[in-house]
Amino acid sequence: MAVALTLTGCKGKAGQEADVDLIRNPLSAQGYDESQQMPVMTFDSDLHDFGRLSAGESISYSFHFRNTGNADLVISSTSATCGCTVADYPHGRIAPGGEGYVTVTFKSAGKSGQQYQEVTVVTNAQPATYRLKITAQVGR
Repeated sequence: MAVALTLTGCKGKAGQEADVDLIRNPLSAQGYDESQQMPVMTFDSDLHDFGRLSAGESISYSFHFRNTGNADLVISSTSATCGCTVADYPHGRIAPGGEGYVTVTFKSAGKSGQQYQEVTVVTNAQPATYRLKITAQVGR
């Protein structure tokens, strides 16, 4: 019975196949295939230190980036390691050579001492994820 459930659980549903034109993987056993048209997200810096903050402050920093690749860059989502940190990002396509900002806001309410948070940015670039880091020293 377990075998039958396993086998039937592997069947795909009609019309739900991935469009192979959306899948690009420029990495192979031979290394990076530069003939692929791929975006590349290049940040000026991936770390920002807010320094000393008072408890209850809300503060933001905008991480500047550029698409240094040869195809449109799309940011699909962001996620943070804590609910105290949120990110805002451009929701459209960024052409090669284009630039933008991922703005990270940290809310220090209920926090004290040294803080370290990360925001993961998910894109269609290679690599697909980027980690932005913020630090702060929160006083009482």
